[in-house]
Amino acid sequence: MAPAVRAEFDGVLDRLGRAPGNALLHGDPCPGNDLYTRDGVRFVDFEQAALGNGLTELAYLRVALPTCWCATATPSPLLRRAEEAYRAAWSTATGAEPQGDLADACTGWLPRGDALVERARRDGSDHLARAAHRDWRWGTATARRRLLHRLGVVGEITVGSADLAGVGDLTAMMRDRMLDRWPTPQPLSPRRPSGRHGRRRTSVLRRLWNPP
Repeated sequence: MAPAVRAEFDGVLDRLGRAPGNALLHGDPCPGNDLYTRDGVRFVDFEQAALGNGLTELAYLRVALPTCWCATATPSPLLRRAEEAYRAAWSTATGAEPQGDLADACTGWLPRGDALVERARRDGSDHLARAAHRDWRWGTATARRRLLHRLGVVGEITVGSADLAGVGDLTAMMRDRMLDRWPTPQPLSPRRPSGRHGRRRTSVLRRLWNPP
């Protein structure tokens, strides 16, 4: 990696490390952990919850639910609605704009190889490097399909950024090289999965949340 690009990545890590951490993050806001009830949306499964910067979790939608088995490419209109709703809710609650940079938050997800495998396999191995030698499937997508999506997101969101110009160029080049070398990976689906296991779990939890 060129020194200038490495310096940009170091800058991202530094800014993310200093970002205010006073928002409650769910930690795993995946389909199946959100319930649509007569009183609105309710979330369950808070075992990964922590305080942090809300933009980290907002970026979760752009980078296709990186800790979840069901990688989903959220359509642009829904992304805009979600991001506008987040910023409006934050402003209403605090009287100020959200602190931090969404481009930093998306870039911060990119090098996390542990977000290419299920939780049981997040053992400190360099899964990001492993994806260069072999592909594997986790849930609805393979590791390389997930990585290609994240590279595309970072390449797009850093366009015109003075702080992340080199990162944007690098991710665009990596994505092009991956597609040249492995032309088979397909884009991630924009549709939320609705498998039998997920429907049954959601149905049980909804009945518990809203008893007769």
